Amino acid sequence: MPRDRISIVLPVLIITLGVGWLLTTRGIIPEVNWIWTLGLAVMGLLVFAMSGIDKFSIVLGPLLLLASVFSVLRQTERMSIDLEVPILVIVLGGLMLAARFAPLPLPRWVQPPGPGDGR
Repeated sequence: MPRDRISIVLPVLIITLGVGWLLTTRGIIPEVNWIWTLGLAVMGLLVFAMSGIDKFSIVLGPLLLLASVFSVLRQTERMSIDLEVPILVIVLGGLMLAARFAPLPLPRWVQPPGPGDGR
């Protein structure tokens, strides 16, 4: 990840964590584990930042972002785990099908070495 992005990502994460913490302590969104929820979201965004848009990132990135949203819904008792997990499995399958048929490149770590790559 380029240095410019890193210098922006950390302060934004700290601000987001602080806002989530404040919302929890004020009782607006009580009892949400912001470290876990933001961790899922950050991982989803990092997949795109590090891999770009390819057949792998188009599956994993959105899945982690959706899992982050569902985590908040579950922790605020707006969704049960019995509903969360099957929906995530269905979405995973749908994203995998979309990636299969989308004209996207394979991730760099899956592509066979080309001539002159030295791999």
